[in-house]
Amino acid sequence: MEPRVFELFGPGPCGGATGARGKAGTKTKKAGKSRSRGAKSNNPPYLPPEAEEGNIEYKLKLVNPSQYRFEHLVTQMKWRLQEGRGEAVYQIGVEDNGLLVGLSEEEMRASLHTLHRMAEKVGADITVLREREVDYDSDSPRKITEVLIRKVPDNQQFLDLRVAVLGNVDSGKSTLLGVLTQGELDNGRGRARLNLFRHLHEIQSGRTSSISFEILGFNSKGEVVVNYSESRTAEQICESASKMITFIDLAGHHKYLKTTIFGLTSYCPDFAMLVVSANTGIAGTTREHLGLAMALKVPFFLVVSKVDLCSPATVERTLRQLERTLKQPGCNKVPFMVRSEDDAVTAAQFAQSPNITPIFAISSVSGESLDLLKVFLNILPPLTNSREQEELMQQLPEFQVDEIYTVPEVGTVVGGTLYSGVCKEGERLVVGPTDAGSFLPLKVCSIQRNRSTCRVLRAGQAATLALGAFNRSLLRKGMVLVSPEMLPTVCWVFEAEIVLLFHATSCRRGVQVTVHVGNVRQTAVLEHIHGKEELRTGEKAVVRFRFIKHPEYLKLGTKLLFREGVTKGIGHVCSLQVIAAESCTL
Repeated sequence: MEPRVFELFGPGPCGGATGARGKAGTKTKKAGKSRSRGAKSNNPPYLPPEAEEGNIEYKLKLVNPSQYRFEHLVTQMKWRLQEGRGEAVYQIGVEDNGLLVGLSEEEMRASLHTLHRMAEKVGADITVLREREVDYDSDSPRKITEVLIRKVPDNQQFLDLRVAVLGNVDSGKSTLLGVLTQGELDNGRGRARLNLFRHLHEIQSGRTSSISFEILGFNSKGEVVVNYSESRTAEQICESASKMITFIDLAGHHKYLKTTIFGLTSYCPDFAMLVVSANTGIAGTTREHLGLAMALKVPFFLVVSKVDLCSPATVERTLRQLERTLKQPGCNKVPFMVRSEDDAVTAAQFAQSPNITPIFAISSVSGESLDLLKVFLNILPPLTNSREQEELMQQLPEFQVDEIYTVPEVGTVVGGTLYSGVCKEGERLVVGPTDAGSFLPLKVCSIQRNRSTCRVLRAGQAATLALGAFNRSLLRKGMVLVSPEMLPTVCWVFEAEIVLLFHATSCRRGVQVTVHVGNVRQTAVLEHIHGKEELRTGEKAVVRFRFIKHPEYLKLGTKLLFREGVTKGIGHVCSLQVIAAESCTL
C-alpha cells in the first residue's frame, strides 16, 4: 500500500506536480510509430521484452512454416490462451527482445493467414486490434500488427471479469451501466437506469442504495453480444459470450458507504470504474471512493460522464483536476487520456500497471466515446493466470455468503463467490459460524451463474446456490460454506497490522469500529495497540480487535478495512485466537 494513501481520506485541497501527461505519452510512443523516417538506427523502437509467462506473444514473421513448425506454433498458442484464460495477444513483426522490426505488406498478409490457420486449429477466432507503420533500417514502409486471439468457450467457462462501479451520487453511474448493458442511449432524464434499480425508493429518488449486478458480453470476435434491446435473456447472452464483464453497481451517497465498502471487500472486483461528472468534478464521496480502491489495491480507471452538458472548457477543467489528484503523493499515478481506439487498446494493456490510470470522457445521451470504453473492456486482461487458478481449484471448497434469498418453489438461495476449490451440484457442505460458533450441514441442490444453470462452480466465480428447505433464519451475510474436511475454526479475537488512514485526533484503546474483512462486516472493539498508547493519522501498528456480537470465520493475510464516522484504517489479519474445533457442530 502507498505509504501516503491516507492523504486521500483527509480534508484539504488537491495538490501535486505537473507533467504526468508527458510520462503517459512516453509509454504509448513505444507501442506506436516510434521513430520518424530517417532517424538514426542506433536508437531503435522497442517494446518490453517478451515474457515467458502471460498471454502476450511476439512473432517476427509466420511465413509458410513447415508442418513441424506449424504444430509447434499451435502448441505455443494453446499455452498463451491458457495463460490468458481464453485470451491471447499476438504482436506480429516484433522480435522476442521487443524490437519493432515490422513486415512488408506481402509478409504481413502471409503471417496473418498462418495465424488464422493456427486459430482454427485450436478453435479460436482472431481480431486485428491495430496496425502501425515502423521505419527501421528500411526504405519501404513496414508494419506491425496487434491481434487478439479469443477461444470459443467450452462448458460455459467464459472469461468473467468483475468491475465495481464507484463515484459520487448523481455522477451517472447507473445510467452509464444502463446504456452499456441495455444497448440504448439515455434520454437525458435517467430512462436508461430504471431497469437497474431494485427498490421503489431508488426509482423515486434516482439514487442507488443497494448492490446490483449487470452483465455485458463479448463474443469470440470481440463484438458486443446483442443484449436486452433485442429481447435476449441473460441466459442467451451467457451462451453466446466468450467474455463477460459483470458490473457491480455500488451506491454513491455517503449514508450508503457501508454498502459500497461491502461491495468492494466482499465481491472481490478485478477492476474499479470511478465515474466523475464533468459538470461537478471531484465532489462528495469521489475522493473517498478513490482512496478505498487504492487502499484495497483494486486497479481502477476513470470515466468522466455528462460531457454533453458542459462546454469543452468545463470538461478540460475537470480533466485537469483529476490529473492533479492522480499525481499527488497519495496516488502517484500517471493519467492517460483515451481519445482514440488506438489509445483504448494501449490503455487496456497498461490497465494492470500500478502506475497508469486510463481516463475516458463519455456521454450516455449522445453516445460520445462509448465505443472506446467498449473496446477497452473487450481487451481488458484478467488479473490471474491459469496457474494461480489451478492452485486455488486444488484446495477444498470455500464459498462466501453475500446475499440470502427465498425463492418460491426453490427454497433458500445464497449468493456469493467461491473463494477456493470446486463446488458441484449435490455436494454436501457445512455453513457457519452461527451465533454459537458452530457449523451446520447442508446440501447444494442447484447452482446458477450469471442467471443460467451450471453444474460445476470453480474458484473465483460468483454464483447463487439453492439450498432447498434449509432454514433461512439460520443464515446471515458473512457466513461461509466449506467442506467438512476443512475442520473450520472461528474466532472472537484477532490481531491485525494496520495503517490509520484518517482520524480527526487520535485513536485509542476501547474505541468501537465497524470492521470489514472479506464478506465479514461487524462491530469490534479495539482492545490493545502494541507498543503505543494511541494512533494518529498515517501511523502503523499491530492492534487487537474483539468482535461484539458473534464469532467469525477469518483467514490469515486477509485484507481488512475499519471505519467509524470519518475515522478509517486499512491493514491485514496477522494473528487469530481460534476457538477449539470441539465447539463446532460438524
